Amino acid sequence: MRLENKVVVVTGAGRGIGKGIAVRLAEEGANIVVADVNLEIATSAVDEIKELGRKALPVKTDVSKWDDAQNLIASTVREFGRIDVLVNNAGINRDAMLHKMASEQWDQVIAVNLTGTFNCMKAAATVMREQEYGRIVNISSAGWLGNIGQANYSASKAGVIGLTKTAARELAKKNITVNAICPGFIDTEMTRGVPDKVWEIMVSKIPMGKVGTPRDIGNMVAFLASDDASYVTAEVINVGGGMIL
Repeated sequence: MRLENKVVVVTGAGRGIGKGIAVRLAEEGANIVVADVNLEIATSAVDEIKELGRKALPVKTDVSKWDDAQNLIASTVREFGRIDVLVNNAGINRDAMLHKMASEQWDQVIAVNLTGTFNCMKAAATVMREQEYGRIVNISSAGWLGNIGQANYSASKAGVIGLTKTAARELAKKNITVNAICPGFIDTEMTRGVPDKVWEIMVSKIPMGKVGTPRDIGNMVAFLASDDASYVTAEVINVGGGMIL
């Protein structure tokens, strides 16, 4: 119960890694705001969290829109009176080879993955600075190091790391930590859609020989969100079974 009665906002929390994070933090005692562009799956995740005995609130949010990000944080404060932890998990991919990538594919991914992270951080930081307390955890990706067919995705996730380190510098004196997690190959609805051959190739690159789970990411978020990590900031932590080696 390291997060007992803490108020946590998780974006893209309706399914996949985001839902895994939200449920894991609820197990640690947190009350959760489930932000997702799809209100139906956000509400379903909220129902699951409430079964754990925690309070939860669904908020339909397109993080790429500043007004939505503002509304998300305002709704959180209105419902719970504060925001202790922000987890920027919302993300999309629109893969294509560089020479075939449409401008729309580039713009969409940058808008959600990078601008969306900025929007939510900006809105939350205003409240956290006044509180003189906060934890921000940004979900980047091992893909920030570069992946074939993912110029847009890799650039957005590399940008999240730069944003993380800058925010960590700016907010440190207000007792706000900012860290990034880079998941490796994680078993989600998205990754289950890849062909079997691609799945096998990805697993073969992991020294531990297995894919990760959303809970694995949730475990690391739980640590970074807790007071156990009160002196940890500006870090980029890989959770991928050694895949980046």
